[in-house]
Amino acid sequence: MAIAQRGDPAVRADSYTAKDIAILEGLDPVRLRPGMYIGSTDIRGLHHLVYEVVDNSIDEAMANVCNRIIVTIHADGSVSVEDNGRGIPVEPHPQRPEQSTLEVVMTTLHAGGKFGGDGYKQGSSGLHGVGVSAVNALSEYCRVEVKRNGKLHMQEYRRGVPEAPTRAVGKAEGTGTKTIFKPDLTIMETGDFQFDTLEQRFREMAYLNRGITIKLVDEREGREQECTFYFDGGLKSFVRHLNRNRNVVMAKPVHIERQMEKTLIEVAIQYNDGYSETVFSFANGVNTVDGGSHVTGFRTALTRTLNEYGRKVGILKEADSNLSGDDVREGLTAAISVKLPNAQFEGQTKGKLNNAEVRTQVENVVSEALAKYLEETPSEAKRIVEKCINSARARDAARKARELVRRKDALDSTLPGKLADCSERRADRCELYLVEGDSAGGSAKQGRDRHFQAILPLRGKILNVERARLDRMLASETIKDIITALGMGIGDTMTPDKLRYGRIILMSDADVDGSHIRTLLLTFFFRHMEDLILKGQLYIAQPPLYRVQVGKQRHYVYSDQERDELLARLGDKSVSVSRYKGLGEMDPEELWETTMNPATRTILQVTIDDAVKADETFSMLMGDEVMPRKRFIESHAKYVKNLDV
Repeated sequence: MAIAQRGDPAVRADSYTAKDIAILEGLDPVRLRPGMYIGSTDIRGLHHLVYEVVDNSIDEAMANVCNRIIVTIHADGSVSVEDNGRGIPVEPHPQRPEQSTLEVVMTTLHAGGKFGGDGYKQGSSGLHGVGVSAVNALSEYCRVEVKRNGKLHMQEYRRGVPEAPTRAVGKAEGTGTKTIFKPDLTIMETGDFQFDTLEQRFREMAYLNRGITIKLVDEREGREQECTFYFDGGLKSFVRHLNRNRNVVMAKPVHIERQMEKTLIEVAIQYNDGYSETVFSFANGVNTVDGGSHVTGFRTALTRTLNEYGRKVGILKEADSNLSGDDVREGLTAAISVKLPNAQFEGQTKGKLNNAEVRTQVENVVSEALAKYLEETPSEAKRIVEKCINSARARDAARKARELVRRKDALDSTLPGKLADCSERRADRCELYLVEGDSAGGSAKQGRDRHFQAILPLRGKILNVERARLDRMLASETIKDIITALGMGIGDTMTPDKLRYGRIILMSDADVDGSHIRTLLLTFFFRHMEDLILKGQLYIAQPPLYRVQVGKQRHYVYSDQERDELLARLGDKSVSVSRYKGLGEMDPEELWETTMNPATRTILQVTIDDAVKADETFSMLMGDEVMPRKRFIESHAKYVKNLDV
């Protein structure tokens, strides 16, 4: 029998024909590959559906034709977004006279008012024309109501398909658009909208678009609540909000707003006495998490202007080196927003702005305004420059400490003494457990799979890096061990491609001390190795709370509720319930079976769904200010049953 070989022409001709070419029409591509359009079908994708609709209303606000947006989570799981903008046009579309413009917008990919014409001169967040049509495609049901020309127009859709043509259903006062949609749970993994997540996003939008009111209402039974956002201060209010739990160096933020050619630039800057940089950037209302040309221009202007001022007034001596970008950004809180007609983003997720001209525009505007501020407020200017000089000295000490560590490693060619490394050398197949305590570390070393699992025991609580400079942090043996074990360095010498493990798993006791240690570790990774979190490489192990013994059979449960449910199922059987006080109480086999075996364990991936909220939380819980932390504990005390102080 003849066997076809790779590249055999007969195989190619017989197995690949015209019938194998699929043509996806209308909104079918969205339903088939939703991740391409909304990122994912999980809770993040669910919220993205809301953001896409709200972004259209925000675009109306940016065009100065809308000042009110109401978002409602209804009791049946649907969401409505209503604005008082101009209303989507409903007349027949010139290119498709058989369809209303509303129907074209809702059912056609790459159809929208942002590709040209006079609809959005100042700029818009939607560039690809897939937002609201993608929402329609992924909705079990969608209805759009448009108030325009004194009439209320309406069209309904089922999974993206119109049920009838657009029609007038009554009279209406004013103008605006209301979109009601219910996610299609045959595609979306969840329909449980999170009020807190939406609240944070809309607060951010209100800061970026001062003078606009955004109201969020939850009508679900037992979860009824609402909030309204309106800010006159714009980004200045946003920076004040970010710094509210910190000691500030400046009495109030520097606020810069200026039109440069067709680009509207708004920047707010305020220093605090901390050691972390908090900078958020936006382009046409989109949070550009990966920065871009506007951030580059801002950083260049900040570094150059502070150096020039320091030299001019003599705070920076002739023998001193210039301040680096890292020096001037320590303790900086800033927000940068640009609005422009033709924003060029990287991909549909719009994480980075690429417009080259914006860099020069932002650089010039910030340099001029910041230089004027420094001249007019010499006492605050002196405090800022001196803080930057102290940062430079600490950074130099940290660099020397890093060099010492590197020299030691070069001489010894050894990893931390407590590290039990794995034999696998391909980083993407390896995982490192950071384990609380020597006892648990010993059990983990014995119970692990030595081929791909490495163990680094940590003694005691690590340094709180939220309150420590880089040089002090590097003096901590525990933190040095973590950095050395990971292998990619820290700070400006970090080389992510040298990371030795594809997963880093935090494993601590299920008590208050264990939670504190885990929080300290999370603070370290968030402030100094955030990229590991963004790439999904940081995890939290979930050890069991109880062992339930029934004869020779063992059950492991991870919560009080799970324990009670198991005991109810077991009924009158003779059972023994043991609560684990710590990881050290488990023998190696138990630890492997419950917490380390990839086939049976539960590990939680650490993500940052909202960088603003994460920054605020770490600053409040781990920073120097006591009162915000006290208020947080008091407000959440009702959720705490047992507090081990």
